[in-house]
Amino acid sequence: MTLDTVLLLYPEIVVLLVATWTYVGGAFATRESARWNWFALGGLAVAALQLYRQLEPTVFTDQVSTFGPMTADALMYLARFVALAVGAVFVLATMRSTPRGQSGEIVGSILMVVAGMMLVAGATELVTLFLALELISIPTYVILYLGRRGAGGDEAVTKYFFLSILSSAVMLYGFSFLYGLSGAGGLAASTKLADIRASLVAAEAAGTLSPLASVAFVLVLAGLAFKLAAVPFHFYAPDVYHGTSSVNAGLLAVAPKIAGLIALVRLLFAMPGVESLALAVISAVALLTMTLGNVMALWQANVRRMLAYSSIAHGGYLLIGLVVALHRPDDPTAQSGLAAALLYAVVYSVASAGAFAALAYLARGTREVETLDDLAGIGRSQPGVAALLAVFMFSLAGIPPLVGFWGKLAIFTGPLDVYLASLPSDGAVVADSALALGQWYLALAVIGVLNAAVAAAYYLRIVAAMYFRPAIDDAEPQGGLGALAAATLCGLAVVAGGIFPGVGLKYAQSAGRAALAPSSEPPIEATAHAVRGVSRLPTPDR
Repeated sequence: MTLDTVLLLYPEIVVLLVATWTYVGGAFATRESARWNWFALGGLAVAALQLYRQLEPTVFTDQVSTFGPMTADALMYLARFVALAVGAVFVLATMRSTPRGQSGEIVGSILMVVAGMMLVAGATELVTLFLALELISIPTYVILYLGRRGAGGDEAVTKYFFLSILSSAVMLYGFSFLYGLSGAGGLAASTKLADIRASLVAAEAAGTLSPLASVAFVLVLAGLAFKLAAVPFHFYAPDVYHGTSSVNAGLLAVAPKIAGLIALVRLLFAMPGVESLALAVISAVALLTMTLGNVMALWQANVRRMLAYSSIAHGGYLLIGLVVALHRPDDPTAQSGLAAALLYAVVYSVASAGAFAALAYLARGTREVETLDDLAGIGRSQPGVAALLAVFMFSLAGIPPLVGFWGKLAIFTGPLDVYLASLPSDGAVVADSALALGQWYLALAVIGVLNAAVAAAYYLRIVAAMYFRPAIDDAEPQGGLGALAAATLCGLAVVAGGIFPGVGLKYAQSAGRAALAPSSEPPIEATAHAVRGVSRLPTPDR
């Protein structure tokens, strides 16, 4: 790792240093307070400032620059800002919900998760990518263990721990195949995604592409499907969400899903030659995931289990964008599909984090919101929080004019664009295989829309319980103002994103173009990224 890479990762280093100090200081603290939360928020603000100072007008273009094992492009910068925002929301939400004497450990673990998300955003080398993903997983074990509640919580944490280790092992096995394939054709083996892609492109052109490339894809997808809570690696989610606190469930619903999507994007387009298999497998997984998630959510009376199945369904929606991107990676339609997936990940994360923060605020002491009965009547007793929860539910359901509507619109128009492009025009002859593929994309869009309609039913059940059922418990919420502030910020973001959807779509499109840039080509030599007041990033590696 060169000095250039260290300077590029200055925001991540700040977050890691603050996390380390929070761990150490929290262990020796003599009394409990929210000072570690404020300290963490200050560290996140400093990291965000340094990240902003790295930006140049050319960042959100097609520019792609490499710095050792990292790639500096629009996708990296967008995901890093999102990670810092997610961290700030959950640090705020934990100000009153952490167990006594454990705030330092929980806040430090959240910061570690944020650092891992930021590293995943730019990692284009197998070892770095794996370490970044583990930097998310390991602190998550700590958070879930500290937030467990009773025997059910112990079971949920144990289940998540062992399944997460299994998924990491499967993914690492897939990485070993990719490393071996990078040495095909007499080339030196490499862990860099660009070298792996170049080797596979050469092998495909020579007709010597090994079947192990398909095995590597299946193993990598299986490992990352766990983080996306995609079928058939979804079954841990309901038990884990139910067995932990609302804040911890929210973090689990957001952070691994964002990191898993970005890692899958980076890896998927570094494996040419497996597009046909990837298209078939990911399409099937997307259909099964969103359908099973929505149907199972309809039967839930526990709010967190309902939102767990909702999270599973949203993982299926995300995969639709990847299916569109796989149709023709060099086509503008692919860029729009990937941009839709990235936009939807942000849209879902904001609404989901806000919903769990609102549930955390409504907790009565150590008693969390469990069932719809716990939400009954809060439309009258807590009108502000009820309004926020309603906004989040409407956004997750895709009801206009909230930002969730634009996310679903972008996701579902992608398959329709592919279908329309497959239709014959001006008497042109189109192959039957192309027509069949176009009809498959049409079916994907139709099934997605039907799933969104099903999802609206259980989201509206939550709204109906708040406004149309009499209150059962009039106890005052004790989740703290931090959780309320986090929910309020997310609510404002949901409304503002719905009013100005073009801003988010613009950056998502830039990130999509950068992710699809041919990794085998030398990166564009960009002007140095000025880190004002600190140093200057020299010319990137070629």
